[in-house]
Amino acid sequence: MLSEAKRSKAVERSDAGIVPPGRLIVVSSPSGGGKGTLIRRVLEEVPNLGYSVSYTTRQARLGETNGRDYFFVTTETFREMERAGAFLEWANVHGNLYGTAHAQVERELAEGRDIILEIDVQGAKSVRALVSAAVSVFILPPSFDVLCARLTARGSE
Repeated sequence: MLSEAKRSKAVERSDAGIVPPGRLIVVSSPSGGGKGTLIRRVLEEVPNLGYSVSYTTRQARLGETNGRDYFFVTTETFREMERAGAFLEWANVHGNLYGTAHAQVERELAEGRDIILEIDVQGAKSVRALVSAAVSVFILPPSFDVLCARLTARGSE
């Protein structure tokens, strides 16, 4: 995220009425790779960091909350949003649709806030093609065995 010097400069420019543009940070991994865990930790440490809540057609997992973890929508609603151009990127992952809405990302960036996206590898490629200045972070699990154990325990992929 921002170093102290850059953060200080951003505050100075903000005080002068000039809002510096935010940075788009894309965190991707295979399902079960650890991106959600990493991002939750980063959000605890960097409280002013924006987070884009993705839309999905999959069922909520135990403990997930609509609007916090994902916006859970029907396939029909998702397709309507897609046709309306509401998504910065979207992908079909394991038979479920996932998408990142333009509106929140654009709003956060325009306000000068950095925003983090938690998306799969397909989505990261799409965003990278559209926003060359995006910072991309790819997460790998410690081993293939750990990945398999995580996915088996999750029971949804």
